[in-house]
Amino acid sequence: MIDVREGKAPSGDLAIHYEDMGHPDDPAVLLIMGLGAQLVFWRDAFCHKLIEQGLRVIRFDNRDVGLSSKFDGHRTLGSQVGNMARSLIGRRSPSVYTLEDMADDTAAVLDHLDIDRAHIVGGSMGGMIAQIFAARHAERTRSLGVIFSSNNRALLPPPGPRQLLAVISGPSPNSPREVIIDNQVRVSRIIGSPGYPSTDEQLRADAVAYYDRSFYPQGIARQFNAITGTGSLLPYNRQTSAPTVVIHGTADKLMRPTGGKSIAKAIDGARLVLFDGMGHELPEPLWDDIIAELTTTFAEAD
Repeated sequence: MIDVREGKAPSGDLAIHYEDMGHPDDPAVLLIMGLGAQLVFWRDAFCHKLIEQGLRVIRFDNRDVGLSSKFDGHRTLGSQVGNMARSLIGRRSPSVYTLEDMADDTAAVLDHLDIDRAHIVGGSMGGMIAQIFAARHAERTRSLGVIFSSNNRALLPPPGPRQLLAVISGPSPNSPREVIIDNQVRVSRIIGSPGYPSTDEQLRADAVAYYDRSFYPQGIARQFNAITGTGSLLPYNRQTSAPTVVIHGTADKLMRPTGGKSIAKAIDGARLVLFDGMGHELPEPLWDDIIAELTTTFAEAD
């Protein structure tokens, strides 16, 4: 039985909900999830595998999602079309908050837990936050792992329209519970891994768990606003010195593999690992392989 310690880390006026697992004296791994995704998207069994490697694992809900503080009443800034257009050329846009602010939340979690340094691992938007953290808090970053993400460099191929629309749109928040759950199953299918398809039963069980823990679609719009508002991360990549592994799926159409390739090219000494058939998720059959790549980089740092 894995002991889970949970609480709220203060970040300015916000409270960031976290879970802390494994022995407190083991090297820490901080897991950062993506757009609209709660900490439970880092599945329990995935975290347990890391703990079995002698690691302390911390996962948390980003601001505006899960059990962390919400920005109720704050409307997104700028037009979505205009913001996306500027993002495609690496430009910043107005936003309620930025990915830099979310990287500061990440630091606040470590501060609250009295952790000086950690291996930083992020997926999707969490991978963008991780890139910023590794540059702005280099002394606190043992190593960097970036999974199915991008550095939003100018002129990268945009997300697939079907995949992007599935993530940023959906039924009314006032829709019945089953309608929301059905839509989550549909989205998971659209952005998932064609080489490692999940069963309908598993997708539905996950969707139910996510909904019952916290359903807050308003936060997705503001987090997307933060992505388009932050602009290119290339300057942060050029400041990164920690050992880095970039992991991406060749079948990812939401965050295309060119995003991962761009990160690996920009960070000196970064390794790029591509998995055939993997989409915008962590398919269970690849967990051991993904963890092996991460722990190889952790060992390099140590």
